[in-house]
Amino acid sequence: MNTKSGAVPSATTKRRARSKLQSDWWSKSIAGAVLGLTLALALSGLFAWIGPGGIDAPDKRQFVMWSIAPLWVIAFSLVYLIPTGRRALLTMGVLNVLAYGLLFFVKGALG
Repeated sequence: MNTKSGAVPSATTKRRARSKLQSDWWSKSIAGAVLGLTLALALSGLFAWIGPGGIDAPDKRQFVMWSIAPLWVIAFSLVYLIPTGRRALLTMGVLNVLAYGLLFFVKGALG
């Protein structure tokens, strides 16, 4: 955008500037840390219930326990690709509601 020459920025330039990722580091970090952890717990719980062998499969507890950390790191890192902090909190919140809803449904159906 050349504002010194008095040129008016085009609509395309304004759209590009608006569509860039915003740096709401605090809200995105909170969404990734707190809601990412709860999402990782729900996803590992889903695997525990509907994965091979069901909930009582031998050695499954160890795998489920160690799967939490990579799932959390993935959720924590992907949250920074969401454009705004508010949308990151909303997206992670909705994903958590869906994951825990599915977890409680599966647990009730299979348990």
